[in-house]
Amino acid sequence: MCWVLWFLVLFFVDPGEAGIFDFIFFYLSLFLASVGSLSVLGLALRIKFGKDEVVFKAVTISFRQAAMLSFLVIGSLLLQSKNLLNWWNIIFLVLAVVIFEFFFITYGRGR
Repeated sequence: MCWVLWFLVLFFVDPGEAGIFDFIFFYLSLFLASVGSLSVLGLALRIKFGKDEVVFKAVTISFRQAAMLSFLVIGSLLLQSKNLLNWWNIIFLVLAVVIFEFFFITYGRGR
């Protein structure tokens, strides 16, 4: 559903005349579509190649990692659209995602 919305925005919104809400909707629909697709792909890979873990745990891990990867990609696209994408910005984005993932790994072990 989100991919359909993203394609509608892509084909029916003129970037030259688009306002801030059009760009927000573009990036938000792309983010949600990529989170959904990457979550399903990650879950399928975890079920096929992973060890015998509870499906609920695999779903949460797949969703979290899909959201972080989507944040990294959409954040990079947003920075590139504003001509602010440099190698140190990518390092900061990757570092933020890695710290966030380590937080969840250590938080999960403590429970």
